[in-house]
Amino acid sequence: MAFDNYLYPVARRDEIVDNYHGNMVTDPYRWLENPNSPERMEFVERQNAITQPYLENFNDRQKIKSRLRQLMNFPCYSCSLRRGDRYYFSKSSGLQNRSVLYVQDGLYGEAKVFLDPNELSKDGSMVLTQPAFSEDGKTMCYGLSKSGSDWTTIHFRDTETGLDYPEVLEKVKISPLTWSHDNKGIFYAMCLEKQGKVAIKYQQLYYHRVNTPRSEDVLVVQFLDDPCIMIDAVVCHCGNYLIVLPLYGKGNMVFFAKIGSLPDGPRGPLPLTQIVHKMESGYEYVTNVGSEFIFRTNKDAPNYRLVSIDLKNPRMDQWRTLVAEHPKDVLKWAVLSNKDKLVVCYFHDVKSVLQIRDLATGDLITQLPLDNGMVSGVLENRKYPELFFEFYSFLTPGVIYMCDLSKPIIEPVLYRKVELKDFDASLYITKQVFYGSKDGTIVPLFIVHKKDLKRDGSSPCLLYGYGGFGKSILPTFHARRLVFMQHFNGVFAVANIRGGGEYGESWHNAGRLFNKQNGLDDFQAAAEYLISARYTSSAHLTIEGGLIGGLLVGACINQRPQLFGAAIVQFGVLDLVHFCKVNSGTACMSEYCNPDDLPQISCYLGLHFRKLLDISPLHNIRVPDEDAPKNLFERPSPMQYPATLLLTADHKEPLHSLKFIAQLQHTLRYQPVQMNPLLIKVQTKAGRGNDKPTTADEIEWDTDILSFIGRSLNIECVF
Repeated sequence: MAFDNYLYPVARRDEIVDNYHGNMVTDPYRWLENPNSPERMEFVERQNAITQPYLENFNDRQKIKSRLRQLMNFPCYSCSLRRGDRYYFSKSSGLQNRSVLYVQDGLYGEAKVFLDPNELSKDGSMVLTQPAFSEDGKTMCYGLSKSGSDWTTIHFRDTETGLDYPEVLEKVKISPLTWSHDNKGIFYAMCLEKQGKVAIKYQQLYYHRVNTPRSEDVLVVQFLDDPCIMIDAVVCHCGNYLIVLPLYGKGNMVFFAKIGSLPDGPRGPLPLTQIVHKMESGYEYVTNVGSEFIFRTNKDAPNYRLVSIDLKNPRMDQWRTLVAEHPKDVLKWAVLSNKDKLVVCYFHDVKSVLQIRDLATGDLITQLPLDNGMVSGVLENRKYPELFFEFYSFLTPGVIYMCDLSKPIIEPVLYRKVELKDFDASLYITKQVFYGSKDGTIVPLFIVHKKDLKRDGSSPCLLYGYGGFGKSILPTFHARRLVFMQHFNGVFAVANIRGGGEYGESWHNAGRLFNKQNGLDDFQAAAEYLISARYTSSAHLTIEGGLIGGLLVGACINQRPQLFGAAIVQFGVLDLVHFCKVNSGTACMSEYCNPDDLPQISCYLGLHFRKLLDISPLHNIRVPDEDAPKNLFERPSPMQYPATLLLTADHKEPLHSLKFIAQLQHTLRYQPVQMNPLLIKVQTKAGRGNDKPTTADEIEWDTDILSFIGRSLNIECVF
């Protein structure tokens, strides 16, 4: 459907040119980085004013919205956490804005509301995070954040009375919450205040005693030599040690401090003993028996292993391997349960494998029978025999199982299950295939569709990708995908490209920093596979990604615009040159690198920067070349960008999306062959309204995506 390009707002272009190692880079839309600029606010309003009517005018929009509401209206549960004889779990009744924290006596006792975040804000924007209970279960600390922000406030609640203590801890961002075993206080991280402002950098670890004012909190750990370090910490299971894990980039160091002999908690900085001195690998505390500590690590093991370190002699050459690295499968996590058993989760070809192992020897006791899907929600339950886990698939919204680890035969028993309305999962099929990328690397691809699908190349297809930060994209449930498959007769696919963690750290490294192009090649090869196997055609293929997946989609439409019919970019990271200078961009430098701090070999600086610049979505927008060699997978004509929709929100750092859409529209505005729309929708706080629930926002968001795909690709829905 042809779109009138002259409707696009005209954005001011400034003459800003930066010199990066001899490369002159223009940045005409830097003014869009200023969140308080009235000119930017006007730009957002004008963009929304042309996007919303386009989305509203899809014929089946209201039917889609109603169906999404129906499919999302089912109860959602979390796994239970036992403290004493009480079990805590979260539940959403369906279209409830936020999940409610419940408590019940015994496994099947009557559930009662313990904390309802829906009552804490009129618009449903308050989010409950990180509930953590004291050892005796009498006090719970928890975080509250507004609109999903990383900034949280920490509160304390008496579990007997249900009343909160008076103190509130502020300036907290991405923080651990770990209790001292005397039940008197917690360790948490706060961001340092500099020059009257709370900085995202300079995180510090504090100790807070319950029922005392914040002003009396004790600074116990800080690393001021490096302002980008994030501090994780955990009180070990015996309560005698605090494990401190300063994190930056792809690894962390490890320290410990003795705290068990402190009668009333620390009164000043803790003396730290360092175990790991380099941030070249990752370490996660699992449990300990006395001074013998077990960590999950990828040190000398890209697929991870469990090692035992004796704090009395923590030299690396004295470490003992408890569970060796698997040659192919990735050890994703391990927790202690029932005092002497390790619950270990592996990823085998992007599917969860759950094992029970002996704590003392690491030997396998049993492997639980699972279908192809993802296990999540497992909580450390070290004192009790119950193991709860939640199982997801593309067609299953979540089933909770329970195992009794004290029994001689351990097997999962159904604990909670939900049913979807008017959706029969047996009519659909999920398959996994493996295809070759550009350099021959074999990449896994999930494909989900109706069993009676005709593979004639005419079906719409939605291809999703991420490929960053070592994050693995396993089978998960999403109502929008069901609507796409059921009512668009569509095919849904997930490409597990390099840059993720599906095959360990080596898979991650193969798609990060200057290897980022590998992930782009993997994604484009996935599109080619779906077309060659006759699941779809380029004209019917939509690609989607968010955050670093937005980078993926933005870069791919620059490199292969004719390969796709439509593109959805959510909260995309699209400016790889200037990103580290704004907001929390420094947290991404380990994935993309810092353009100002490339490998310090002068003759290679320009070359390294060019590799970064060559994939930056913002800097590679250009008019498609009509004379470029045609590929049999791509549409023959005309040479134009696919229909593109950027989605972001004004409280989620939208600067990347705003700069990208401004440049995209500027470049293609006067190209007569560009008939596909190039649009952005920015969710604004003013636009939400004070009484509009967040669930309605999610339904509206998903309706926008499906409406855009349906209208742009001229799809007729089936209801």
